[in-house]
Amino acid sequence: MKISYTVLGTNNMDAAIKFYEALFEGKGKPHVFRTDRMNFWQFESFAFALAIPFDNEPATNGNGTMIGFDVETEDEVKRLHALAIELGGSCEGEPCAKGPRYSGYVRDLDNNKLCFYK
Repeated sequence: MKISYTVLGTNNMDAAIKFYEALFEGKGKPHVFRTDRMNFWQFESFAFALAIPFDNEPATNGNGTMIGFDVETEDEVKRLHALAIELGGSCEGEPCAKGPRYSGYVRDLDNNKLCFYK
């Protein structure tokens, strides 16, 4: 079994799309589909989506929830961590070695926690 997709809620779809488009830049042309309430990016081994919640309540981040992106190099961890903050995200942990992984943590514009690791 493997995880095949992730969906994060957003309260500002346009801002969230700009944030993730910038993070995914150079990773091919993964933005593949958009509806009035969802946007999808398709990568080689998984899909990522942003959604306005089905129940029309405000999107909230999950306490203890985190999405990890394997970005293959320490330099890419550092670059994406800095870029996420430049795009309006916030730092949740500077890039450094943590156990067997090198990782950096940020929160996106909707306060979802992301990890970039190698």
